[in-house]
Amino acid sequence: MESDKKSHGAYYCPMHCEGDKTYDEPGDCPVCNMHLVPVGEEKEGGHHKHSHTKGSHHHESGHHHNVERGKKSHGTYYCPMHCEGDKTYEQPGDCPVCGMHLVKEESASVAKTVYTCPMHPEIVQDHPGSCPKCGMDLVPQKGEETSEEEKAYKKMAKKFRVAVILSIPVFIIAMSDFFPFLKLEEIASKKVWGWLEFVLATPVVFYSSREFFKRGWNSLRRWSPNMWTLISIGVGAAYLFSVFALLTPGIFPAQFKDANGNVHLYFEAAAVILTLVLLGQVLELRAHSKTNSAIKALLNLVPPVARIIRNGQEEEIPLEEVQEGNILRVRPGEKIPVDGIVTDGNAVVDESMITGEPIPVDKSQNDKVTGGTINGNTSFEMKAEKVGEDTLLAQIIEMVNQASRSRAPIQKLADVVAKYFVQIVIGIALLTFIIWAAWGPEPAYVYAFVNAVAVLIIACPCALGLATPMSIMVGSGRMAQAGVLVKDARAIEEMNKVSTLIIDKTGTITEGKPALKSYKSFGSLSDDDILRLAASVDAHSEHPVAEAIVKGAKEKGIQLQKTENFEAVTGKGVKGKIDGKSVGLGNNRLTDDLGATLMKEKQEMVKDWQLTGQTVMYLLVENKIEGIVSVADTIKKTSAKAIRELQKMGVKVHMLTGDNKFTARAVAEELKLDGYQADCLPDDKFKKVKTLQAQGEIVAMAGDGINDAPALEQANIGIAMGTGTDIAMQSAEITLVKGDLNGIVRARELSHKVMKNIRQNLFFAFVYNSLGVPVAAGILFPFFGVLLSPMIAAAAMSFSSVSVISNALRLRKK
Repeated sequence: MESDKKSHGAYYCPMHCEGDKTYDEPGDCPVCNMHLVPVGEEKEGGHHKHSHTKGSHHHESGHHHNVERGKKSHGTYYCPMHCEGDKTYEQPGDCPVCGMHLVKEESASVAKTVYTCPMHPEIVQDHPGSCPKCGMDLVPQKGEETSEEEKAYKKMAKKFRVAVILSIPVFIIAMSDFFPFLKLEEIASKKVWGWLEFVLATPVVFYSSREFFKRGWNSLRRWSPNMWTLISIGVGAAYLFSVFALLTPGIFPAQFKDANGNVHLYFEAAAVILTLVLLGQVLELRAHSKTNSAIKALLNLVPPVARIIRNGQEEEIPLEEVQEGNILRVRPGEKIPVDGIVTDGNAVVDESMITGEPIPVDKSQNDKVTGGTINGNTSFEMKAEKVGEDTLLAQIIEMVNQASRSRAPIQKLADVVAKYFVQIVIGIALLTFIIWAAWGPEPAYVYAFVNAVAVLIIACPCALGLATPMSIMVGSGRMAQAGVLVKDARAIEEMNKVSTLIIDKTGTITEGKPALKSYKSFGSLSDDDILRLAASVDAHSEHPVAEAIVKGAKEKGIQLQKTENFEAVTGKGVKGKIDGKSVGLGNNRLTDDLGATLMKEKQEMVKDWQLTGQTVMYLLVENKIEGIVSVADTIKKTSAKAIRELQKMGVKVHMLTGDNKFTARAVAEELKLDGYQADCLPDDKFKKVKTLQAQGEIVAMAGDGINDAPALEQANIGIAMGTGTDIAMQSAEITLVKGDLNGIVRARELSHKVMKNIRQNLFFAFVYNSLGVPVAAGILFPFFGVLLSPMIAAAAMSFSSVSVISNALRLRKK
């Protein structure tokens, strides 16, 4: 903007021709000539607003729009074809670009709970209690059962039924030559039957199918030709031709007329084609409601109420009123209301609906529990830590929504083809008319007209547009059910290409905490005696290594002994008296302090243990080394199998760890990794990812800590362990709810299935149009005398879209 020019504010093109570009002056868009709209103002009746949102790593952030003051928002909607990227709308309806029915984005936010009496539904209040009429406990009132998809489906189904009822007699009248037993011409003249066809077909065009023509007109007005352009031109031409033929038959050439001077009408073609298109839309809307069934299944996990404990009393409150820090009671078989920790009692929790793991998990005091998971046969108390949109379940639903809205890179191919496809088809239809009119058999103009309409009808690009988003929508939901959360469609496509996986050791390959590994006696005591004395003297220590030894001893059924005069020696170990004898457990500095020595062969054993990554401690009784005990960060039971599976898939697995080289080498050799690097700082992991990328590798990085965040950000695909830190999950495009490597195997398998499904859909769409258009144009007629009627073309067009959606729905199978 020039300095001497007054700025009127910021304006944008409602078509977003140049993305988020804004202009300082009002006027028309230099690209599409649409009138520029002030930023913040609603467009066309408030259906959506423009928003400038900075894109995040690797993908654009969604456009979320604020509701104008005083105006009720029905939710967030988006076009399943992603015509305008990740743009969303506040009101239900049709996409202004392609005319597809907008899909509602499911939300995890809980609506205000309303309570009613099961016996007296007129009793309604916003809090639990008892019915003033009959005394029964009030129950939460179920929300509106009918979803947006269901409403749209019912509306379209009603129009379809009307079209069927009216189209059947039109078809019979038009095809009366094939049904001579009806003897219609004995009842009335062809002219009368033509008027009856007009009366019956007109409601099909103007009532049942009015939306199709509005969509077609919008596509032309916006110069964004699509499937509705073709349908509107094709069917509109057939209908208008028939109307003029009925009203003014004299204007038509002789070859259009029969022996009695009647022009052949195409009301039956218009009515039946539109009825078949309606059938396709009905089936499509029915399928759409199934594509986000994964999100709906997750939403069903949210219980409407929670039981809060106040002053020792249990009280039922709506879920939306639960706050952080509240103590809640969870009864047997109930869904856990929010994320938190167990404060009292034990539980066996079924987490399969969130982690994908079928085995229930034991929970005791201080263990974390997740909202939406199902409690077993015990009752326990928990402290709410994350509520509302902060819960894991809410984040899962939001991530699935983001992935459903995003566009995979492979979709660019379909977008480019679809952009020019409609113009090419209209050109082919005109060429078809010219060729048939010039060189076709008599009546040449009739053949020319019918075949041109057939080309327009069969070449619907809907299947092409649906091929990618349908698979992404179903696939991302399916992945969420398996405990694999993806931020965007790009992550699904890239995961299928990964050639190298970099994994952290602690918390990724290993449990991330020390556990008892080995124990050995050097003298007269038994091995179990060594462990018993070590655990007994460690029982008073709060050190993680001490906790691991005590826990390991208890798991082996060893009874601990009473320890007196306990003393923790900083940096060296612990000391105490057991049965009157001094007992110590610590490192070599403690043995040096106490003047204890070890024979050379025993020193070699200690060194061997240390070389395999074990932390070794010496047990001293009366200042003499009687044995050794070791702990190690144990490898998860699932790691070895998962790494083998990934290597079978052609993925090289490298480990980068901040641990010492002995431990790193031991883990790498045990798991047969393709490479490892020890003593890594966060910057080293980041540089390793860049080095591998420079070598042409597609790199996935899996980690769970803050130190992994830079490498997660740099990698082609960042994979965060759900058991790790929030910053790791924010830096990654894929999050594994259950933090083990099996999740990466699942992510790889599912990404492969989704991409395979997309390629199948694109194949169906491309091959269908490649074969269908020439046949409709009449290419087989000179050889086999075969022509494709517009009605059969319409049926095939509807079938193509339904076949693509049906194929995408196969991804729901486990």
